[in-house]
Amino acid sequence: MSMRERIDTALKQAMRDKDTARLATLRLINAAIKDQEIAARGKGGEVSVSDDDVLAILGKMTKQRQESVRAYEEGGRIDLAERERGEVVIIEEFLPRQLGDDEVEAAIDAAIAETEASSIRDMGTVMGALKARYTGQMDFGTVGPKVKDKLCS
Repeated sequence: MSMRERIDTALKQAMRDKDTARLATLRLINAAIKDQEIAARGKGGEVSVSDDDVLAILGKMTKQRQESVRAYEEGGRIDLAERERGEVVIIEEFLPRQLGDDEVEAAIDAAIAETEASSIRDMGTVMGALKARYTGQMDFGTVGPKVKDKLCS
């Protein structure tokens, strides 16, 4: 079952269960996917969004909500922070399991060995290999500096 089908099935179940919070979040996910399809159509690209694209969308949505949680907590709006946390939980249901620190280090080492990277100039190649294999399983914002450190040393 594709990611899109899983989301649609969950959306229908939320409608049946009358779970308004879950339904609203799933509708936001669907809207983000449709926005991506419309943007691709405008550029003359393919009309359907791949599972990797959906994973990227979900990762971006999760990151946005985590930033919102921090902002709401700093502003003293705990009620809004809790709502955002609830959305993160629902979105993360569709993401693959996140790799632990040791697994991330092992994946970086394997990608460096696989691409035969030897200097910082090869960083893009290593990041491309990691993104191809681990989309949705690691935060590439934190992985980038780790790759850079390994290539510089």
